[in-house]
Amino acid sequence: MSARRDDASRPLAALLGLLAALAGLLLGTGAAVGTTPGGAPSDGPAAAAPRVLVTTLASPITPVIADHVAEGLRHAQDGGHAAYVVELDTPGGLVTAMRDIVGDVLASDVPVIVYVSPAGARAGSAGAIISLAAHVLVMAPGTTIGAATPVGLEGERVPGKIVNDAAAEAVALANLRGRDAGFAEQAVRDGRSITVGEAVDLGVADGRATDLAAALRVADGVEVTVVGDREVTVSTAGAAVERQDLSLFRRVLQVLADPNLTFLLLTLGALGLIYELATPGVGIAGTTGAVALVLALFSLSVLPVNAVGVLLLLLAVGLFAAEAFAPGIAGFAFGGAVVLLLSSFFLFDSSEGISVEPAAAVPLALVLLVGAVLAGRVVVRTRHRPSTATGADLLTGRCVRLTEADGVTGRTFTEGTWWSVRSTGATLVPGGLATVVGLDGLTLVVEPAVAPAALAPSVPVGGPPAQPLPGAATPPAPGGVPSPRGLDR
Repeated sequence: MSARRDDASRPLAALLGLLAALAGLLLGTGAAVGTTPGGAPSDGPAAAAPRVLVTTLASPITPVIADHVAEGLRHAQDGGHAAYVVELDTPGGLVTAMRDIVGDVLASDVPVIVYVSPAGARAGSAGAIISLAAHVLVMAPGTTIGAATPVGLEGERVPGKIVNDAAAEAVALANLRGRDAGFAEQAVRDGRSITVGEAVDLGVADGRATDLAAALRVADGVEVTVVGDREVTVSTAGAAVERQDLSLFRRVLQVLADPNLTFLLLTLGALGLIYELATPGVGIAGTTGAVALVLALFSLSVLPVNAVGVLLLLLAVGLFAAEAFAPGIAGFAFGGAVVLLLSSFFLFDSSEGISVEPAAAVPLALVLLVGAVLAGRVVVRTRHRPSTATGADLLTGRCVRLTEADGVTGRTFTEGTWWSVRSTGATLVPGGLATVVGLDGLTLVVEPAVAPAALAPSVPVGGPPAQPLPGAATPPAPGGVPSPRGLDR
């Protein structure tokens, strides 16, 4: 019996074994497809490589740069990038623009990596504060960070309350990111600047890297806190790099953000329009002035402007204009040069680190002083010089032939049209010559060039018209078509 029970159980055992083998095969295949070697689910045979958005800021920090960074952070967040990388090399810039960038970094959902590069670059002044706000800070060999003390026009220290405010902001950012708060305060109060080695030793920088790929490896695996106190692990090793470059429009604005260029454009633009109004001509001065003013307005839109400086600049332009309209002993021009120099000191907020260099303002004031004096002399001469293009001055002094004459009135054809003429007193003779001495409305005032008695034997009144002068064509009859050659061409 036992042998029969064994024989009966063999088919059942074989069936169970076959089902177990099939189940194991299915489970093994599922494990191979659905998990990674570490046991985590996978969407495919290999996970997609991370992507980072990289921009290069190698210029002063201005509102143009702040807008560029804000746009990049939005693009990095919407595009699902693992990080937003800023390759930084700047001497500093505007406090307002710096704070805009810091605010955007603190509000970012995407980790922000500042990589001070290339070798020899610096994160100075405003750039140092931005670096302290970054989630990860990496520096290339030979780079420096610091010197964040606010300065005035000539590099002098600004009032203590401005320094205290900047120092408090730097310390707060250092504490937020776990960096050395002592260095942050010294960088603002004492202008301290340190090398990459000191930055790494003090914990200001997270590491050093010779290139961007190495910087991404340094940042990889760092635990950071993004907006909303959310903990994120940076994953950038071997990441694909996408570039965000300044648009052409922003590059133009960044060039125009130079305060020296803005000061020059404002001054020359206003003077160009004034000179065009004073001496209307072909419009070169007016066109140049209008273009310069438009460019200056673009520039002013990205710079902090002081109202006192603008008023002084307008006063200087008014004095230069007075010299052009009422030239004398150059008093207006000298006053305009002095006020122009004053406006260069007051036009921009020196506490923002933006100012007009005296080396640019003084030569410009001297050139405009001389130019205003010369322009005044030219305007006077132009106003007293007869016009050779329009009006009565075009015909005054010209000798014309009288086609018709009746006493002291008549008609002549000159300058392509018929004119009525009136004598100053002497009798006019048909075919005779007369000199234009003035213009009364549309009537030429003339004096006969030849006395009537002298012309009577050869050109009787009412007789045939005199023969045309050599090389001159007979004028057309009134209402007719002028001769191709025409008289007085």
